Amino acid sequence: MTSKPGALRRLLPATVVLVVVATLFGVAQLPEASAAERASLASRFHFTNMTIALPPGLPMREVRQVNPAYEHIRSWISSVGAAVAINDLDGQNVANDLCLVDTRSDSAVVTPAPGTGSYAPFVLNPAPLPMSDTMAPMGCTPGDFNLDGWTDLLVYYWGRTPVVFLNNHASATLALSNFTPTELIWQATAPDGRYHGPAWNTNAVAVADFDGDGKPDIGVFNYFPDTEVLNPQGQPTVQMNDSMSSAKNAGGAHVLHWKSATDKAVVYEEQYAIAPKYATGWTLGAGSGDLDGDLLPELYLANDFGNDRFFHNVSTPGQIKFSLDQGTRGPFDPKSLVVGHDSFKGMSIEFGDLMSTGRFDMFVSNITTSWGLEESNMVWCNTATSPADAKAMMAGGDAPFENKAAAMNMAWIGWGWDAKMADFDNSGQLAVVQAAGFVKGKINRFNWLQELAAANDLMLQQPQMWPKAEPGDDIAGSQPFGFWVKETDDERFVNLSADLGFTDSTPSRGVAVGDADGDGRQDFVVARQWGAPSYYRNDGPIGNNDYVGLRLYRPATSAGATATGGPIGTPAYGAVVTVTTADGKKHLAQLDGGGGHSGKRSFDLFFGLGGNAGKPVSAQVHWRDLTGAVHVQALDLTAGWHDILLTTEAKEVQAR
Repeated sequence: MTSKPGALRRLLPATVVLVVVATLFGVAQLPEASAAERASLASRFHFTNMTIALPPGLPMREVRQVNPAYEHIRSWISSVGAAVAINDLDGQNVANDLCLVDTRSDSAVVTPAPGTGSYAPFVLNPAPLPMSDTMAPMGCTPGDFNLDGWTDLLVYYWGRTPVVFLNNHASATLALSNFTPTELIWQATAPDGRYHGPAWNTNAVAVADFDGDGKPDIGVFNYFPDTEVLNPQGQPTVQMNDSMSSAKNAGGAHVLHWKSATDKAVVYEEQYAIAPKYATGWTLGAGSGDLDGDLLPELYLANDFGNDRFFHNVSTPGQIKFSLDQGTRGPFDPKSLVVGHDSFKGMSIEFGDLMSTGRFDMFVSNITTSWGLEESNMVWCNTATSPADAKAMMAGGDAPFENKAAAMNMAWIGWGWDAKMADFDNSGQLAVVQAAGFVKGKINRFNWLQELAAANDLMLQQPQMWPKAEPGDDIAGSQPFGFWVKETDDERFVNLSADLGFTDSTPSRGVAVGDADGDGRQDFVVARQWGAPSYYRNDGPIGNNDYVGLRLYRPATSAGATATGGPIGTPAYGAVVTVTTADGKKHLAQLDGGGGHSGKRSFDLFFGLGGNAGKPVSAQVHWRDLTGAVHVQALDLTAGWHDILLTTEAKEVQAR
């Protein structure tokens, strides 16, 4: 039997569409690494998963108590808070101390990196500062906030303003007595012993010398508005986001300028640094990096429920100021893949020289779950040809980036969180560790989330309009963290998590990176939401001397603090180093005071030499001294670790 010509004509348009779609789908598919290629790439890495010691007797909860208005979505409200940082807290000149937030006990814990220390882990107790049982720590940021050379700890919370635990170095053995809790900004008395200050709900902190005066400033970025999120007897004044794509009713940005300090105190003041209409996104990640070479780092805020924000730093000494820049949208560019125009759920931001161009790129985590909210990670590749070009573009309001996540095969991971770039095999090429997963349970509730995502914005702000998310419900709850490695000499990356045995599906949140045992191989730590954190010691098959590691200091302002041992000086916040290896390749890094979502890397700058150990390495160091004056100096370095003191010149010194 034959078909009628009319029937064929009617089928022709649909057939053409199907052919075109199939053709485009085939063209759009990136080639995948073969099994042999994956095995070859994986052979460059080996990590040993080690247990992190915790204080005995801590509770092991699985969900938080919340405001009655949030009771039916308490698993959602309980989905953040796991955090980790790695740094040198005891003055041994090695970043082998961890500060982690364990959500199971709502505790900020200090503990040695496995196999590196002998002190007993302890909880950072903020007493005698006023507290309450309706607050919980959300992160821990190391920093020398009073400039005495010893690393302090800034703990930020839901339910109160942050607390600075000043390192008084009272004992050679690290213990709670080594830290004196100090209010960051709220100084009112509390006769009843309970906290009555601003109810900040913080999920992101960025520390940098924003105004160029040589001192560490602090950006504190809040998620929920200042309400009693964790008070089970609280008033029903809490709210959710007022939009899925452009919410602007969050707790807001607080930019704190360093004013003064002594050995026992530090004073910060809040400044009007960001225009209010750009400062109230639901921020989950914050990071900074100097794009235009003026040592005034730019700022990126990764906002949940819409519009991330990129700011050009136009500060002057004593006055922090940021100007909004956005990407330029071409005729074929989807709006959400242009800087500042996105409607995605920004979870974290990381600056780094990912493309090995000697310029900073940015990696932003988003929700990218297949058959769920399939947005895209964003790999913002720097399009400026030089710092001067970046400066001219940003002065005109243009953010010099284009998104290449899909072309680089890094667009999709699952429900993304913190991400950190690091060279784990000393190849000279950065890899990316990316946390993933949301709420773990037994009953898949992503269909309810889909309905919520399609709801009218007028409904969203009311918590009672949200579908249930209670213990037992699962929303993207079984996604291992990603380990992205560059495949070949082109731009494509591959996720080697499964190949390297990173298969634990407990949702992860924060990632911290540092060489904890000083062997020239970077280790990393992953904080897990409602699960034990994991320490991954780098035992990779690489030469122990195929790297340059830099510890950059400025003189401590308290001479007595470091005169008889201990740290060399205070971290040289914002110092930028460009290393040129013998093969002519340039690599850029900065001393990061702390950014991202809930993971904080060490202060060390680390450069893999890619097989060039034993050959000359040229480094150009840019820094500000403690008066804010800018200096540039070239150094010839050998492989290995170097301690550099930065005054009006850069001088290598010996550890005390």
